[in-house]
Amino acid sequence: MSHRLQDKVAVITGAAGGIGLATAQLFEAEGAHVVGVDLKEHSVGELALQVDITDEQAVIDMYQQTRDRFGTIDVLFNNAGISPTDDDSILVTEYDAWQRVQDANLKSVFFCCKYGIKHLLETGGGSVINTASFVAVMGAATSQISYTASKGGVLAMSRELGVEFARSGVRVNAICPGPVATPLLMELFAKDPERAARRLVHVPMGRFGEAEEIAKAVLFLASDDSSFMTASSLLVDGGINGAYTTPL
Repeated sequence: MSHRLQDKVAVITGAAGGIGLATAQLFEAEGAHVVGVDLKEHSVGELALQVDITDEQAVIDMYQQTRDRFGTIDVLFNNAGISPTDDDSILVTEYDAWQRVQDANLKSVFFCCKYGIKHLLETGGGSVINTASFVAVMGAATSQISYTASKGGVLAMSRELGVEFARSGVRVNAICPGPVATPLLMELFAKDPERAARRLVHVPMGRFGEAEEIAKAVLFLASDDSSFMTASSLLVDGGINGAYTTPL
């Protein structure tokens, strides 16, 4: 390993599985002190915290615990999110499903940026990476109306924050993964193979991404390798955005 994050302190949400877990493991291998945050127990990290990041005070406390332990914060990877089966076409999705997804995917990123960036400014700057999605820049082959709207919000918010703090030593970028073979997606598609086939047929590479592949892109955005990048989005989608396809 090149130790690109040597002695950096990184707070990663959604660290108990999928992209968050893979990123936490990679960051540790690159020398970072990882604070792994999740609603579930057993997050990877030198400091593992069980936090509901839709709770404003819980987010404030999460960052204070990190500062108390390490003295500084250098990287925020705001990655946690949900994609429930009752988030579907706008014609059938109920308001409670809509709001539950907005809270988990967008409000949580708002809280994590609002209170996390304050610490970055206090301790010398750093990098913020927010997990959006390829559906933030194009229509999804399988409708998830609230998920798509929430990720569009994450992408727009990331751009605005990147511009706002560009001269303050804080970089803010969004990563936009394509379909990734996370436990969440595999469970969803195992229940609906037709839906999986509809999603996969649009991927030029012909396969889902792996969490480790997304983690390497997050590492790039977290490290000084991307020092001239802010207010940007990084698509890691197997070529979906560059392909011309028609719905099945």
